Amino acid sequence: MSGGLGDDTNPTDLAALVRRRLTVLAPLSLELIDDSERHAGHLGARAGGRHFRLRIVSSRFTGLGRLARHRLVHEALGDLLHGPIHALGVQALTPAEIDAADSADAA
Repeated sequence: MSGGLGDDTNPTDLAALVRRRLTVLAPLSLELIDDSERHAGHLGARAGGRHFRLRIVSSRFTGLGRLARHRLVHEALGDLLHGPIHALGVQALTPAEIDAADSADAA
């Protein structure tokens, strides 16, 4: 996949690249949080790898289990997971799951 970056990537540029790559999943909502500061001193952090948490909502996840959803995310990010991103926590949801959670909260 083109558009890869080295391990010394600017965190802002890396976050923008992650968001661009995830557009293939047509997200209705995407929240990307850089948790790297919480992992300072960790082996991956010392090597320059970033730690992210991702919450993504997409119709592409409908009918898929958790593992299949994560695979789609990993495929979209490709080589970024083997260099500039050391760790990625993924919450991949469907629009229906968001609607159900909102309904439960309103009750």
